Amino acid sequence: MTKKSLSLLAFICSIITLTAQKRTIPADTTVVTTHTTTINGAKINYTATTGTQPVWDEDGLPKATLFYTYYKRTNTSDKNRPLLLSFNGGPGSASVWMHLAYTGPSILNIDDEGYPVQPYGYQSNPYSILDVADIVFINPVNTGYSRIVEREGKKVNRADFFGVNADIKYLAEWLNTFVTRNNLWSSPKYLIGESYGGTRVSGLALELQNSQWMYLNGVILVSPADYNAKNSDQAVSSSIDFPYFTAAAWYHKMLDPALQNKDLDAILPESENFAINVLMPALAKGGFINQQEKERIAEKMAYYTGISKKVILQHNLEIPNSFFWKELLRNKTGQTIGRLDSRYLGIDKKEAGVSPEYNAELTSWLHSFTPAINKYIQEFLNFKTDIKYNMFGPVHPWNWDNNTTRDDLRKAMTANPYLNLLFQAGYYDGATTYFNTKYTMWQIDPSGKLKDRMNFKGYRSGHMMYLRRADLKTANDDIRTFIKKSAANGKAAKY
Repeated sequence: MTKKSLSLLAFICSIITLTAQKRTIPADTTVVTTHTTTINGAKINYTATTGTQPVWDEDGLPKATLFYTYYKRTNTSDKNRPLLLSFNGGPGSASVWMHLAYTGPSILNIDDEGYPVQPYGYQSNPYSILDVADIVFINPVNTGYSRIVEREGKKVNRADFFGVNADIKYLAEWLNTFVTRNNLWSSPKYLIGESYGGTRVSGLALELQNSQWMYLNGVILVSPADYNAKNSDQAVSSSIDFPYFTAAAWYHKMLDPALQNKDLDAILPESENFAINVLMPALAKGGFINQQEKERIAEKMAYYTGISKKVILQHNLEIPNSFFWKELLRNKTGQTIGRLDSRYLGIDKKEAGVSPEYNAELTSWLHSFTPAINKYIQEFLNFKTDIKYNMFGPVHPWNWDNNTTRDDLRKAMTANPYLNLLFQAGYYDGATTYFNTKYTMWQIDPSGKLKDRMNFKGYRSGHMMYLRRADLKTANDDIRTFIKKSAANGKAAKY
């Protein structure tokens, strides 16, 4: 190649470099579309506003931008409709699961039990709560299309976003901006959080009161992850997971006929009573438990779990959840059961082992959710970008220090007589188990003076109970009832 040709090639490359666009998303933008749907037989007109809104730094400049979708009913005369602010968990999960499968106006194309079907896509949600409340689905930094905003000469600190308390702080600021921009200060407000989102909204309830002077009417905790319970003494953490074993074993028909022939609602109270009043005190004795008592309890555990007494004794009465997922069907079909929803089945390379190779339920969900949310955002919401939609984003390492969110929620309730709680959990969830959720509710207020403002609802499905058609309807109806019951209706906020 000649020197002249080399110079020309270098010139062309420089032009390409100068004109090439960096793949970024606008820090502050919206797209508004209008739609009509039918919910519980009524025609609902609404707008869908989707886009990004900045997280501001101390200089008033964007340091991150959050992707959100805001659904607002338009054929109503109510100027102060309730507002539901929705978060998923992880930490690191996009706000996709509840958005496209639970409370929003559209849901996945799945069968009645929640399994994916092709072609992947979405359909109208006849049970959405949009008839009674407007909804905002929010994606924390690095989830969905939300990203850190890099500026020349200014390096953003990851510690500003990726930790229990940092997450709560910046999201509360973001919510203040959103509520102000959309003139929603007089609307009754509700937080809903799933899984780690339960930790998030528990902390947000107090942070919004103390730092933003924004008071809520309700907090809804869907399959909440309570790390205070999970990280507590082994006698407590093992015992409060135990009734889940009974539920999963009942579903797979692995229990003794005396239990198997009863309805689930009839046997769970038995298992719960055993867990609290027998198993927990026994585990508290550790290695000093009497051998005769240990044998007796192992036999009863086998009765309530479908796991052999010998295996239970080999584990010193403490069955790890991951072992249960591998063990329950080992001698029947050799299949594993799902972590987040134990109705789902998996196939490992070897039947031997102490835990499943993969999460059968999560693999199934990603089948249907990933193509559907990408199609939905581009096609239905008309939001276009080359940025990848992060189902799970890079948020780790996550700072878990000083997690006081359970007590933060109590403090928020004591200072705000309007604030009510709804807990929702699936009986077949082996990660954030339903009895763990009940235990969390019991532990929020040891005085018992706030318990009349707390309510628990259980469903015959897993972590995302709404994927099962029957529970989709029931769970949305439970939220609808909760919103109506927690409305102030002119009553003063006082004790």
